[in-house]
Amino acid sequence: MKTPYKDIYSVLKLNRIVVLAVIIAATIISVVAILLVVREHKHMIEHAFAISTEGHVIPLKLVSQYENLEVEALAHLELFHKYFYNIDASNYERQLEKALWLGNSSVDALYRQKKSDGVYNRLLQYSLVQKVSSVNSTIQIQTLPYTFQTVTVFEINRGAIIDRYELTTTGHLIHVDRNFPNNTHGLLITDFFENTLRKLETN
Repeated sequence: MKTPYKDIYSVLKLNRIVVLAVIIAATIISVVAILLVVREHKHMIEHAFAISTEGHVIPLKLVSQYENLEVEALAHLELFHKYFYNIDASNYERQLEKALWLGNSSVDALYRQKKSDGVYNRLLQYSLVQKVSSVNSTIQIQTLPYTFQTVTVFEINRGAIIDRYELTTTGHLIHVDRNFPNNTHGLLITDFFENTLRKLETN
């Protein structure tokens, strides 16, 4: 005898197909969503710092680190040379401590050599003021480690006499973890060397 109602087994079979289809679709959507979130998170981590016009690092700005690599490297070198050479009797310990965060053992070895040579004792004894006038660096960022050369002009104020010097330094830069506020650029100076130092004529 025919009935207008469908067989209960056919209805259950159709319901099972619909449920399985919904589960499979939900699983696919969830996997795709997770993959997109992971990719976006990785992208944000790699683009999570901005560089101001002065070369300072501003966290949590979504810009490309690679595009700003040269700006960061030049700012890092300028910051280091100002910390290391812009010193006087009242601030040299604080300045040198900051500088040592930006370089490796080659910077520390130079610092210890200058200390043993009595450079900082003379700074204290004669109340000398060593002031950096300019820092100009050239750097190649095509291959690691990055090679740089920096020309630093500084003055030594001896009271009535002011002497000007030009110092050329060289070395390499490598990537390290960023450390706020000690090493905000995430770069480290290696193989640091003072090449030439010459006294400039004063007008």
